Amino acid sequence: MRNTVKQALISTLPVLTGYLVLGFGFGIILKANGFSIALAAAMSIFIYAGSMQYAAIGLLTGGASLITAALTTLMVNARHIFYGISMIERYKGMGIKKPYLIFALTDETYSLVCHDNEDISEADRGRYYLLVSLFNQIYWVLGSLLGAVVGTVVKFNSEGVDFALTALFITIFLEQWLTAKRHSPAIIGVIVSVICLLIFGADKFLIPTMLIIALLLSLEKEAQENE
Repeated sequence: MRNTVKQALISTLPVLTGYLVLGFGFGIILKANGFSIALAAAMSIFIYAGSMQYAAIGLLTGGASLITAALTTLMVNARHIFYGISMIERYKGMGIKKPYLIFALTDETYSLVCHDNEDISEADRGRYYLLVSLFNQIYWVLGSLLGAVVGTVVKFNSEGVDFALTALFITIFLEQWLTAKRHSPAIIGVIVSVICLLIFGADKFLIPTMLIIALLLSLEKEAQENE
């Protein structure tokens, strides 16, 4: 048990630094728009969807309809559909842990649990996945609370703070590029994203992008299996 906790902490340290900064930015922006510290905590505990939480601030302040909020949430978080499909086998037999593991599957958590940690035995995999997921959410909640508290005490221009989320995605992409043996998924993702952005525009490109990427990656995997 102690070794599993230690390995989960070590694995999530890079996420700690990123989530504290990103959560901090979210808390500051939320407070700057007139919302409470309690809302920052509640959103990070019960919603826990980094980029969608940033988007939700604009929806809340802009008086968006339920339909608009639902469609925006679908577009922003559509990638998790494909994450979930790929995790069916890995999360098989997790028992009571499974609902939380599904809820807590963020981009960074997905990256960590997909990486087979050789220091974790097969019997401890479920506990390790749970701890990685839990630690990452704790980091996000702490960052959100700190940002909201600082936003209450210190008043400053928060313009540009939300770019931290984009910076984290770029960092994740570069790290995976440097460590992965195959670069075709990354290349497919970039090319399809740019083409769909040009064709559909910034407001509508996400869903077709994810569908096309999923199709191409499936075809690539099938081709490799047939070699």
